[in-house]
Amino acid sequence: MAVCSGIKRDGSRCTVTVESPQQYCWWHDPANADKRRRAASKGGKGGGSREIRDLKRRISEVVDAVLEGSQDRGRAAVAIQGFNALRSMLELERKIREQEEVLERLEALERDDKEGGSRWPA
Repeated sequence: MAVCSGIKRDGSRCTVTVESPQQYCWWHDPANADKRRRAASKGGKGGGSREIRDLKRRISEVVDAVLEGSQDRGRAAVAIQGFNALRSMLELERKIREQEEVLERLEALERDDKEGGSRWPA
C-alpha cells in the first residue's frame, strides 16, 4: 500500500495509506474538493457549538463554586435545573434543523425526479 501524497496544513506529509492506483486520501484528493467545501460550510451553520461551550463553562463555574463553598447548594441545584432546560432547548433546535435539512433534500430529489432527472435506477 502507498502513502497519500498530500501535505497537511502544518506542512508535514499525510500518513494515510491509499490503495493503488490512488495517490491521495479522500481529504487530499483534488476530486473531492467540492465535497469537502460543502461539508465545511455545513459545519459552520449549526451555531450551537458556541452555545454549548458557554453552557458547559457556566455549569463548570457553578459546580466549582459549590465545591469551593462560595455558592449555596440549593441555588446551585436550581441553576443546574435551568441549565438542563437550556440543554433540552439546544437539543430540540438541533433536531428541528436536521429535520428541515432532510426535508429540503427530499424536496430537491422529488423535484429532480419530476423533471426527469432522477438519480435513482428504474
